[in-house]
Amino acid sequence: MTPERLLPHAALSAHAHNRMGLRRTDAAWLAEQMADPTTRVLVVAGNRLRPVDGAVQWIGPDEAPEGTLVLLGDSGGVVHVAVVVPPEGAPGEPDEWVPLRSVLALLADGTPQQAPLVMHAIGLAEWHHATRFCPRCGGTLTSRAAGHELRCDRCDRPQFPRTDPAVIMAITHGEGEDEAILLGRNTAWPAGRWSTLAGFCEPGETLEDAVRREVLEEVGVQVGEVDYFGSQPWPLPASLMLGFTGRALTTDIDVDGAEIEEARWWTRADFEAAGRSGELVVPRGISISSSLIESWFGRPLDGPGWD
Repeated sequence: MTPERLLPHAALSAHAHNRMGLRRTDAAWLAEQMADPTTRVLVVAGNRLRPVDGAVQWIGPDEAPEGTLVLLGDSGGVVHVAVVVPPEGAPGEPDEWVPLRSVLALLADGTPQQAPLVMHAIGLAEWHHATRFCPRCGGTLTSRAAGHELRCDRCDRPQFPRTDPAVIMAITHGEGEDEAILLGRNTAWPAGRWSTLAGFCEPGETLEDAVRREVLEEVGVQVGEVDYFGSQPWPLPASLMLGFTGRALTTDIDVDGAEIEEARWWTRADFEAAGRSGELVVPRGISISSSLIESWFGRPLDGPGWD
């Protein structure tokens, strides 16, 4: 398998763009780019996109509506920007605008080079959409630095985009054919849906300790060794998913019953049999959970349970 196939989540960040941070406060240069017909513009309504003919739509500056300008940067020698407009002022019909989840597969399969640009745009659009007033004094906010800063009109305090670190982990025990992976079922998921455990890092906590705490809280399993696996931008709404592998010190399971409804250990043989029969359904494609599971399994996921 190629590294890209082994780690399918990498499709969302494999073509990173030059974010051109030093240009964000250069008003004259930004004006020139918005007058250049080669500049590509992504319109975002609130935090939603409007795909056209199965692809994310980029337009010229002369077609773009008025809105908050967000400089995304250079990709392939072309400047890309986003224009964020209020949902009620978006062109077209409301049902044409869809959340990011609806276009993730399009980005990974059809236009992977656009994925980092779109994730960048939606991350900032979501921040603008959710951050309406100064958290210090309640004053109104004005966009600065090409959409990467909000400054209070009353107390002049700057606000910057937030990113919430979330850990997601493949916990295993045993060796060889007996090695098993720990998967859980969320209480809100349909029958048969399983995935790796995940949770948010808390203030003053290392990522490794967040892995151990979340697993212990959710399923009662103690974790020892923890190793970094990879990361994935996930602006849904403002997360960075940090993947880890870990080795269990205990195997008895005691689910919390609140977030996790059921958890169990799966050997590779049990995992494959349940997946092929349709009893087990796990994440596929570009999610880092899929990459964690596939890396443990040792080959691409296939079968009825892995559609």
